[in-house]
Amino acid sequence: MSALQFHWFLPTNGGDGRQVVDGGHGVGAGASSRPASVSYLGQVARAAEDNGFAAALTPTGAWCEDAWVSTAMLSQVSARLKFLVAFRPGVVSPFLAAQMAGTFQHLTGGRLLLNVVTGGESHEQRMYGDFEDKEARYERCGEFLHIVRRLWAGETVDFEGKHLRVEGARLAQVPDPVPDVYFGGSSPAAGRVAAEHADVYLTWGEPPAAVAEKVAWIKELAGGRAIRFGLRVHVINRDTSAEAWAEADRLLAGIGEDDIARVQAGLRRSESEGQRRMLDLNGGSKSGLEIHPGLWAGIGLVRGGAGTALVGSHTEVADLIEEYRRVGIEEFVLSAYPHLEGAYWFGEGVLPELERRGLWSHPAPPRARAAAVPFAN
Repeated sequence: MSALQFHWFLPTNGGDGRQVVDGGHGVGAGASSRPASVSYLGQVARAAEDNGFAAALTPTGAWCEDAWVSTAMLSQVSARLKFLVAFRPGVVSPFLAAQMAGTFQHLTGGRLLLNVVTGGESHEQRMYGDFEDKEARYERCGEFLHIVRRLWAGETVDFEGKHLRVEGARLAQVPDPVPDVYFGGSSPAAGRVAAEHADVYLTWGEPPAAVAEKVAWIKELAGGRAIRFGLRVHVINRDTSAEAWAEADRLLAGIGEDDIARVQAGLRRSESEGQRRMLDLNGGSKSGLEIHPGLWAGIGLVRGGAGTALVGSHTEVADLIEEYRRVGIEEFVLSAYPHLEGAYWFGEGVLPELERRGLWSHPAPPRARAAAVPFAN
C-alpha cells in the first residue's frame, strides 16, 4: 500500500468559526464567525500547504461560494496546494467541464483534482435548473464521465446517450496532468458509477468495520480496475486525550437543541443514502456520540455531509488513522473548527507521528534549517 495522503477543507460554505454552528448548513453565523473571504481562505490554504496537506476540498452547493471561481482565486495566493474542486455534472456540460479542467491545469501548473457530486437533494438541483430524479442523475453522471474521459484522452468524441449528446467534440488543450476524479455515494447507483469511473472513492467517517464493507463493495463492482479509497471526516486532536475530548464537549455545548431539531428535520428529507447513514450514527441526540473508540458523531447533529470526527491525542488519532488504513483507506480529507488552527493542530501533531511510523512524508522538498544557536559547535 502506498504512503498516505492528507487533504484539508476550504470553508466556503458559510464561513468558519470556533463553533460547529458558526454559519452554513441552515444555521446562522455566530459572533466568532469568519467570512469566506479571499483573505481568510487564503490563510487556510497556506496553512494547509505549509503543514503538508496535498490538496484542499472546496464544496459545491446553493449555500457555498462557487468552487471553480474560489479556487482559481486562491491558487494565486498559494504555491503548491492542489484544489479538490467539487462540481455537479448536471450543471456544467461535459465539454465545458473538460475544457475548464484543461484551463485550470494550464494556468495553475497542474493543481486540479475533481470531486464529482451528482446531487442528493432534488429541491436544490431544481434551483440549478436540473429536474432529473436521483436515478437519472446517476445515469447522466456516468455518461458525463465517459465523455470527459475520452476528451481528456485527446479523442474526437461523438456520443449520443440517454441524457447527453455531443458531436465532433475535441479539446484544443488536454489537461496535463489529467486530474484524478474523486467520487462518493452509498446507493447502488452511486456504486456502479464509482466502480467504472472514479480514481478515488470517498466515503464519510463511519466506523472502520462499516468502511471495510464499503471498500469491499466497490472493489467487487470495479472487477479488478485500480481504485483508491479515501475518508472524509473531521478531526479534533490535542496534546492529550483529555484536552481533545474537552474540545469535543465544548463544541457540543455550543449546539442548541432547537438547532438540532431544525437541522435534523431538514436532513431527514435528504435523498442521500450516505446522509441517512450519518444521521443514524448520531440519532439526533447529544448522548452516545462516541460510536467507535475515538470516532465521535457530534458534528452531524447540525451539519449535512461528513458528520463524524476523529478525537484524541495526536498518537491516538494516528492509531485510528492506521486502523482505517488497514481496511483500505489511503487518503483522508479532513477539517476542524476553526479550519485555520485545525490545520496546525493536525499538521504539527499527527502528521509528524505518522512520518515517524513511515506512513507519510511531506509533499514539498525539505528545506535546510539554520542552527538555532549560532556558534553552538
